[in-house]
Amino acid sequence: MKIGNSEIKYNEYRGECYATEWRKWGTLTFVISLNIGQPMKRYLIILLLLTFSIPGFAAKQQKHPYDYFRIGNTSDVNQLTQPGTVLMGGGTDVDEAFTWMCALSNNGDFLVIRATGTDAYNPYIRQLCPNGNSVATLIIPTRKAANNQFVIDRINEAEAIWIAGGNQADYINFWKNTSLQTALNERILQGVPIGGTSAGLDVLTQFIYSALANKGVTSAQALADPFNQYITLDRNFIVNLPVLAGVIGDAHVSNRDRMGRDIAFLCRTHVNGWSDQPRGISVDEATALLIDTHGMGTIVGSGNAYFLQAPGAPEVCVMGSPLTYENIGVYRINAATAGTFDLWSWLGSNGSEYHVSAIQGILTSDQANQSPY
Repeated sequence: MKIGNSEIKYNEYRGECYATEWRKWGTLTFVISLNIGQPMKRYLIILLLLTFSIPGFAAKQQKHPYDYFRIGNTSDVNQLTQPGTVLMGGGTDVDEAFTWMCALSNNGDFLVIRATGTDAYNPYIRQLCPNGNSVATLIIPTRKAANNQFVIDRINEAEAIWIAGGNQADYINFWKNTSLQTALNERILQGVPIGGTSAGLDVLTQFIYSALANKGVTSAQALADPFNQYITLDRNFIVNLPVLAGVIGDAHVSNRDRMGRDIAFLCRTHVNGWSDQPRGISVDEATALLIDTHGMGTIVGSGNAYFLQAPGAPEVCVMGSPLTYENIGVYRINAATAGTFDLWSWLGSNGSEYHVSAIQGILTSDQANQSPY
């Protein structure tokens, strides 16, 4: 009896069965013979040979390089969308930011992308946007996944795209210069709203604190040496958001005392030759900046957004020396005062204007309380 690559013969004289298996390895063929012996063992070996002869069992099922989770309608819809951008400062998610994006998506398909984590956003966004066609999460942890056609197809079908928090180094290492990056920029150009929180915020601005070292830089470290080993910068992951051109973003700002490092990022941006008058947008936790199609920013949530403008070149921005960078203009807005900010003119209303300076590594401000926040 022959089963796949196996042949079983019965020796009547000895009352025993023999099994022969042919296996190939490269250009070599191996023949394996087994004396099956008694009936019970015979049935067991036959079962094993059957198992390995069936194609579905013979090879381990190949795992996709991504993970995909979807709730809502399983069929795609094509909705007319409106552009918009959300910069969220990490921590507790701000409900109003997601309902705003859902409205811009015209209740289409909402896609969350991330390199690690779970599909926890799916039920959260679905509850906020019950009329949306679907909510899905794609976990894209490798460059192979970022070049996978299934991943690109889901991005091309999305009417709203959210970049979750995590580690922006993963997004730079795994997503930059891939088909995913191309698809994201094309969807933005087509008017699809996009947003991100924490690490997701960081990669939306033209200039990026990429965090490629094994730990994040603190303000104390950055002010003491703006060329600290933990300051790694990148640029141009997203290229189709001109309203954020010339800007470097940061999240968790006042909560983790990051204004000092943000000033250091501005100095490095200038020294790199990327901008003569660097700008930054820094956002507190539980806070989101909503930027409409006209470049007007409004705030939702409980904290502040800070718009930084350097006057020109830093006074001292060299390796191994404390930073001196004076008169950085700051405009602060929050939801409590209905503050707004026009990113095209770089002018705000219903907010507070002041200046912050780093002098020999010490951060000061001209506010009455001397706080940089």
